[in-house]
Amino acid sequence: MGTRKNRSLGWVVMGFLGGILVSLGISAAAQKTEPLPLKSLQQFANVYGAIKSSYVEPVSDQALIDDAIKGLFTDLDPHSVYLDEEAYKQMQDITRGGFGGLGIEIGTQDGMPKVIAPIEDTPAARAGILTGDLITAINGDPTKGMSLNDAVKKMRGEPGTAIDLTIQRAGSPKPLKFHIVREMIKTRSVRGKMLPHDIAYVRISQFQDRTLVDMVKMLSSLSKKQAPKGLILDLRNDPGGLLDGAIGVVSAFVDSGKLVVSTKGRIPSSNEEFYARPLDGSHGLEGIRLPTWTRTVPMVVLVNVGSASASEIVAGALQDYKRAQIIGNRTFGKGSVQSVLQLSKDTGIKLTTARYYTPSGRSIQNTGVEPDHVVDDSAAGNLFRMQREVDLQHHLANQATSQSAQSGEEDDFVQGEIKMFEFGGTDDWQLQQAVNALQGRPILKADAALVRQARAAASAGQAAKPAAQPTAKPAATEKKTLNEGAAPVEHYRITPEGLIKVQ
Repeated sequence: MGTRKNRSLGWVVMGFLGGILVSLGISAAAQKTEPLPLKSLQQFANVYGAIKSSYVEPVSDQALIDDAIKGLFTDLDPHSVYLDEEAYKQMQDITRGGFGGLGIEIGTQDGMPKVIAPIEDTPAARAGILTGDLITAINGDPTKGMSLNDAVKKMRGEPGTAIDLTIQRAGSPKPLKFHIVREMIKTRSVRGKMLPHDIAYVRISQFQDRTLVDMVKMLSSLSKKQAPKGLILDLRNDPGGLLDGAIGVVSAFVDSGKLVVSTKGRIPSSNEEFYARPLDGSHGLEGIRLPTWTRTVPMVVLVNVGSASASEIVAGALQDYKRAQIIGNRTFGKGSVQSVLQLSKDTGIKLTTARYYTPSGRSIQNTGVEPDHVVDDSAAGNLFRMQREVDLQHHLANQATSQSAQSGEEDDFVQGEIKMFEFGGTDDWQLQQAVNALQGRPILKADAALVRQARAAASAGQAAKPAAQPTAKPAATEKKTLNEGAAPVEHYRITPEGLIKVQ
């Protein structure tokens, strides 16, 4: 009887799943070339029915379906994800430019949340959170094994409420503690100012709906008195965003009609070419005029390991057309396109559907954009140590090259406590080299004297460590990893009273 009941439920569930697939708009053509695997779907329905009827605790249909959908993405590339109600709303809030929380873009590494980039002028950035920081605990709760969605939920909250983060930072000998008060985050994607010698500086922190409009307004305001003699476009730690924003930004600096980026995927709708468009009052620019000097002014683009996706499209196009010199570090290497498919009113999936290519036809997937002039983050070496696309599990291959891309590590990494600088500030080393480039002066990778000092300080610190260790036991071989300083493994004994920690 129970078997018949399970089989009956299985067929009902399979019919339900079939209805879902049809409602998602799977085309008749796709079904003809790749028919639905009915036997496998029946197997899935049997497993679903068994869990539903026999698992030790009741599980809701919604929870089972959500977990099953998430499982479909497990072995896909790291940018394809299921967007439940909360994740879908978060994605919409970010692209529109407003959301509540701390102001950080996060990914995951070693089962823990990792900071991709702090958003400028937010609580996280002001507190000193840096790109590459690993969040090991939130309000004292360890994050190891915590899903990214759960970590985001814990970090979000009402403005004015506080949160404690424990951070593991490469080069820091012990965990760092941060007490941060949440705010309503309203991101400002474009900032700018005039530098000495009539050089305009414009920074884009993320590509949003209003990025093009805000950038054109900024460029106009910077040239009210006279046209600048040079322009620096800063895309460092810009994790990307909307493709349309990237195309609009490139359109401001090259002639309309030039190819900006092309995409190629499995289905015809994924094969597209996008061209620079005339910024003549359309695209939200009604009443706003793009200055004529933007397509001729000498130009530098600043990039680093945190520059990804839309940032790389902009940098790659301007580099291909030799419109700008690219200065900084090799970029992240995300050369794939994600399409958001809405499943219901408040859920969807973000699916990688194509690779993109720069105007010359090169793919930057895994390899990133290589600067024309490699310059360290600071005069003493690189500050930002983080994974690149090539380091992520299940990353897409670069079909255009058989050579393996470099890992995310950079030479001359600054060890010890890091003194962060402000992008666009007086102590911004890469910005100084961009100014040198525009003025025809030598471009320096780093200050050799400061690099030697940093290396000497790091060596002295490492040499001092063994003396502080007890000599009763042989010292373990030291391994320098991003997990250095993590808590030791904890052991527990199972008893009738529950788990008891073994001291």
